[in-house]
Amino acid sequence: MEAPALRVVLYSRVSTGKQTTDNQTIELRQVCSRNNWNIIREITDNGISGAKGRSERPGFDELHKIVSRKDADMIVVWSLDRLGRSTVDLANFMGELETKNVSFYSHTQSIDSRTPSGKMSFAIFAAIAEFERNMIRERVCAGLARVKAEGKKLGRPSRVNENTIIAVRLMREKGMAKNKIAKELGIGCGTVQQMLAA
Repeated sequence: MEAPALRVVLYSRVSTGKQTTDNQTIELRQVCSRNNWNIIREITDNGISGAKGRSERPGFDELHKIVSRKDADMIVVWSLDRLGRSTVDLANFMGELETKNVSFYSHTQSIDSRTPSGKMSFAIFAAIAEFERNMIRERVCAGLARVKAEGKKLGRPSRVNENTIIAVRLMREKGMAKNKIAKELGIGCGTVQQMLAA
């Protein structure tokens, strides 16, 4: 018995309004026809940079939703850079595909996640993304350590001063609840409690 045709979603993107996704779409349709893949949706992001995030790319956002709902068996793109320019974002999307058991095919790179070489590509992307996340974490920690070494205080500026303490005590003497005092002065309930206990 012949296996049912894969339900495929095509995704294409161009960075400027002067470009068109037609060339990508035509080629991908031919790929699907040769492989007997059933195209159920064609999604495009026209004139949108791959550097923009999911919230600024309606087509890419829709692609995420399709994967999340497992409405397709495979996502097909012209090239990996059509999905985005951030390695971390790309690897996260690949991770989502793997979690939902949705396959992936990139025409230019000949990546098919159902093959051993395609699975290896996924593993490489995951490793690169982890490396980038660790590098970002290290840079943040180094920056915080430098600020501390310079004697600067981290975090938001404190709203607590002598006037705040006086205001808390006066409001409490007038019978105002602690949570109401905190809300009025824009401070935490724990801070109010500490001031009253001091």
